[in-house]
Amino acid sequence: MTTLEQIQAKLKKLQAQADVMIARKAQAAVDQIRDLMLKHGLTTEDIETKAKAKRAARGLNARAGNGKAKTAGAAKYRDDKTGATWTGHGRAPGWIAGVKDRTPFLIEGASEVKPVAKSAVTRAKGSKGQPKGAQPPKYLNPKTGATWSGRGPAPAWLATVKDRSKFLIEGAAAPSGAGHQATQGASKAAKKAAKAKSSATSGVVSKKAAAKKAVAKKAVAKKAVAKKAVASKKTVAKKAPAAARKVTARKAAGRKTTATKAARKTLARKAPAQTVATTTAAAPQTATAQTSA
Repeated sequence: MTTLEQIQAKLKKLQAQADVMIARKAQAAVDQIRDLMLKHGLTTEDIETKAKAKRAARGLNARAGNGKAKTAGAAKYRDDKTGATWTGHGRAPGWIAGVKDRTPFLIEGASEVKPVAKSAVTRAKGSKGQPKGAQPPKYLNPKTGATWSGRGPAPAWLATVKDRSKFLIEGAAAPSGAGHQATQGASKAAKKAAKAKSSATSGVVSKKAAAKKAVAKKAVAKKAVAKKAVASKKTVAKKAPAAARKVTARKAAGRKTTATKAARKTLARKAPAQTVATTTAAAPQTATAQTSA
């Protein structure tokens, strides 16, 4: 069994062999390049200048393709302590990011790149195409002669007025405020109409719900009546055998009474005959007694 140390030793030997082979191939490539340079009379400087020209041409082509005219990446700022440089484009490095006045770091012959303020960018974004500068007056106060262009907060003599058309100067168009008020009125009317529609629909829905509840109540009442009828039928069916039993008992008692009456009648009929027989049997005995006497 091979151990870990043996495997590591083999790996070291193989790595050394690989390094030797790589060095031989590199040396062969260097020899070929040197031969070609000697053959064509070239130097390393010629190769570097041609490589730089190719890189510049590629950069110009890329910029032309993107349609962006960017300045060359020449250094404009330098840190004297570390020798680090910055072109002035992109994110500022840490050694100059917090500096307000960057002129001490400027390289001679380079112009300062002023950072764009965020407020200016936000104003430009928030302008939404509105014209800049002073605007011609659109409203006139005939009493005082004061005017207002229609932009910004309205003055006191016009702020509380609902219909501003009276104060409009001839030839001036109504500002967005009047249109805004008109749109607000239209929106209010639309809201009222929507509320009316919703109330009407809610009334219809409530009527339908009441009708459904009434139908459900009627169905429940019908079910209750049907249940009562079934229960009464069951009680009648239960009571019927008992009543039939009572009737049969009564009939049997009547039959017994009729049988007893018939028996009594037969006995009553038979009783006179027996008395007659007894009297006839007793008569000879009395006659014989009298004769003997």
